[in-house]
Amino acid sequence: RVLVLAWSEWKVLGAAFLCLVVAATGETAGPYVTGKVLDAIRNGDGLAAGAIGMVVAAEAASVLFSGCRGWLFLLAAAHLRQTLRLQLFSHLVHQDLDFFQGVPAAELSARFSTEVPLVSMAVPRGTNLLLRSLGMALVVGTAMVRLAPGLALLALLELPLGITARRIHSARRQALQQSMLEASARTASGVQESVAAIETIRIFSAEEEEEERHRQDLDKELRLKERMELELAGFTLIQRLLRLAIRVLVLFQSHQQLREGSITPGVLVTFLLYRDTVGSHVQVLLFGFNEFMTNVAAGQKIWEYLDQEPTRDMSGTLKPSKLRGDVTFQRVSFTYPGNPERPVLKDVSFELRSGEVTALAGHNGSGKSTTVALLERLRDPGSGKVLLDGIPLLEYENQYLHRQVVLVEQDPVLFSGTIRENIVLGLEHCEESELQEAATAAGAMEFIQGLEHGWDTEVGEHGGRLAAGERCRLALARAMLRRPTVLILDEALDDGDEGAARRWVRTGLARTVLVVSHRPRVLDAADRLVVLEHGAVAEAGTPAELRERRGAYSRLLQ
Repeated sequence: RVLVLAWSEWKVLGAAFLCLVVAATGETAGPYVTGKVLDAIRNGDGLAAGAIGMVVAAEAASVLFSGCRGWLFLLAAAHLRQTLRLQLFSHLVHQDLDFFQGVPAAELSARFSTEVPLVSMAVPRGTNLLLRSLGMALVVGTAMVRLAPGLALLALLELPLGITARRIHSARRQALQQSMLEASARTASGVQESVAAIETIRIFSAEEEEEERHRQDLDKELRLKERMELELAGFTLIQRLLRLAIRVLVLFQSHQQLREGSITPGVLVTFLLYRDTVGSHVQVLLFGFNEFMTNVAAGQKIWEYLDQEPTRDMSGTLKPSKLRGDVTFQRVSFTYPGNPERPVLKDVSFELRSGEVTALAGHNGSGKSTTVALLERLRDPGSGKVLLDGIPLLEYENQYLHRQVVLVEQDPVLFSGTIRENIVLGLEHCEESELQEAATAAGAMEFIQGLEHGWDTEVGEHGGRLAAGERCRLALARAMLRRPTVLILDEALDDGDEGAARRWVRTGLARTVLVVSHRPRVLDAADRLVVLEHGAVAEAGTPAELRERRGAYSRLLQ
């Protein structure tokens, strides 16, 4: 899968590989020409300008094309990193809500910041180091065999011994690396959770407990890191002792062959230069292969995320030019996957009529939020149907549906950026007059104009630079700008705003409005009321009718 990812950059990688071949050729030619020059001097032939030029040319080619090779491989890695991040993000934003409830946001962030760069570097760095070193080891090893077969076999004995030791260490390091990444993700998740809940921590004086939890997470990371480094130190010691032993044997044998006259000093110098070259490239092969496998293994969770497909049916294609806005809940039942034995909604049926404001009331846990989630199609019913103009929601095209059915929550989410960017969010073309009309309808125009930078004011992370009421006004303006067929207001209206929903319907900013609220004045201002109790419809009718019945609605107001 890493190779498939890398294929998108085949042109850059191909150019880098060409530079690699030229650089390796220059690096190989250098020792050979140096040996020939030494033998010429020893034989009294003198130092020819051509020979010196050949040495300089070989080294210059090696340096120049090595630099180009490195730059091209880094460029490919940067492109692959961007591609993989985009693929992963695009895939994640289409996942079901249950996926995000099971995976902490900090863990996903850690995957982007830590593991994506490792996977992206796998092929460029692997090609740069492994192919170069493999090619150099083969070519230079062949040259060594031709120069001095006996010495070459002795020197190359390091290769099988080193590979055996490396394979043992590589398997251990990959397992530890995966554990290290998991531990780092848990630590990052803990930090993000603590920062997000800092007010709660302060209220309950839980600073010391949070410090202790973070210290334990860091200790786990440290123990894994110490274990990795200790094993690496032990392996490095074994490798160096092995190299030292083989070097001593090679020097002893070469001394014997010099005395016998079977090799010349120039040949010996070339051989020793080649031996050092092969030795360094063998080390790169051993360490580089381990790094390559570790980087590839780091992407295990990334591939799992990319393989996970949403379970919801997203095949709807309907995009009618106009909707009336009639909504019907038809014997709807729902249970959350984490608690399948406890139904949240049980055989719920009611209607939202076009041109009316319907209020949904009930105690906490009665099923109001789940009803809203089903209407917004954040979730699908376990049984029954939710219909818009008589058609099940799943038959509508997903983006079209979410532009027709718009939700404003009590604590709306704003993104880092300007006021204008937050209101226009998701809309490609928007006239300034439409923007101002929406802001005026939402009661946001006055405070926006009072800001120094107006529409271009930065709201900060999660809208932290604005007051809670101001954030809610911007969220209402964002909804009004879309002129939704169905507008859902989940605890988004305060006392004094109870007439706003009817005004928006009358002016055409919304056709159908569902208000979820616990405020009596807001509920009484609705055209119709639906009261939920324990996940079922307890009663429905106009506010006046329900007050006269003295049933569930009256109990709710007490």
